[in-house]
Amino acid sequence: MRRVIDENIIKKATEEYPTPFYVYDESSIRSAAQKIKEAFKWNKGFRNYFAVKALPNPKILEILLSEGMGLDCSSYTELLLAERIGAKGSDVMFSSNDTPAADFKKAHELDAIINLDDISHIDFLEKEAGLPDLLCFRYNPGDQVHGNEIIGQPEEAKFGMTKQQIIDGIKQAQQKGVKRFGLHAMVISNNLDKSVALEIVKALFDLAKEIYETNNIELEFINLGGGIGIPYKLEEKEFDIDGFSQEVEELLRTYLPYEPAVFMECGRYITGPHGYLVTKVRHIKHTYKTFIGLDASMHNLMRPGMYGAYHQITILGKGGSGTNSYDLTGSLCENNDKFAIDRKLPEIEVGDVVIIHDAGAHGHTMGFNYNGMLRSAELLLRPDNTVELIRRTETPDDYFATLKF
Repeated sequence: MRRVIDENIIKKATEEYPTPFYVYDESSIRSAAQKIKEAFKWNKGFRNYFAVKALPNPKILEILLSEGMGLDCSSYTELLLAERIGAKGSDVMFSSNDTPAADFKKAHELDAIINLDDISHIDFLEKEAGLPDLLCFRYNPGDQVHGNEIIGQPEEAKFGMTKQQIIDGIKQAQQKGVKRFGLHAMVISNNLDKSVALEIVKALFDLAKEIYETNNIELEFINLGGGIGIPYKLEEKEFDIDGFSQEVEELLRTYLPYEPAVFMECGRYITGPHGYLVTKVRHIKHTYKTFIGLDASMHNLMRPGMYGAYHQITILGKGGSGTNSYDLTGSLCENNDKFAIDRKLPEIEVGDVVIIHDAGAHGHTMGFNYNGMLRSAELLLRPDNTVELIRRTETPDDYFATLKF
């Protein structure tokens, strides 16, 4: 799914752009988009709605729109981003929780597919923006399925409605004039286990079957959600998307006498393996351990510091394995500002270029300004191996822009 980027391209980019920066590989992102579409070609209505929260850069979103994807938005600003690049109508699915009125109004204005998180939102949406002809409901199957450490167990999660709430909600929406319906669930994150993903599919199809048998309603689509993971560690295997798709088809034929469109909302699976955080060694500190001080910090990539996430790390020109044990750190005034702990790597020197892999999703977008740190630039590696700046580095003027002195 991913091509190996020529290290000379990274080296040249560091000579033109100051580190740290992100670089995304367009060819590999397009290949990932094409792979998931090919896997589900048996379903004529299939569409993946890319989770904008994973990588909200307009250049990336434009690439994915051109590959036939829609956009999964969850906030007012993400809806504006979709609008600015020309996405509207069925190109946009709006899934939100604890939703402000302004967000519903914008989604309705764009004629986006609105996915409701709570039964009380039917009346709220009607009052604030009006009810659309098509409405989707987010299902929380509770202890029918397994969760994982990122979202937690479904019955403890704040997302979605119970089965009875969805059945009652569809009846209520019908009485108010809604004619078409969709169903959605998203209860796992970064999952590599096909069997866990299929639990959710079964729960969705079982509910769809009950809706059909009790109300004679054929759902327009069933959104299986996202949560498909990527192999961050070398020993992990890639999620079997082809095998998953085949079993989804078999389950659909088993549960339903009709064929709704199948949607997904994968973000990490599409861009995660195809983004890199490039940084340089600033200092090397020897105390009780050896600390490699980088010019990137947790504010550039918070996943390792936030929940101990693993990212493969290589040293430009030296590879990613060695006998030296290092903690790779940033300069924040927090001790969890570490990209790796006791990582075995080649000998590192000041000025070395460090590449942090699989950073193409939930990386730059989760950045923050703690300690007055500024967000880094984003670059796009084009298919012809040229590099394009698609987001400049923040400046102190950006940081101070909202402050009153």
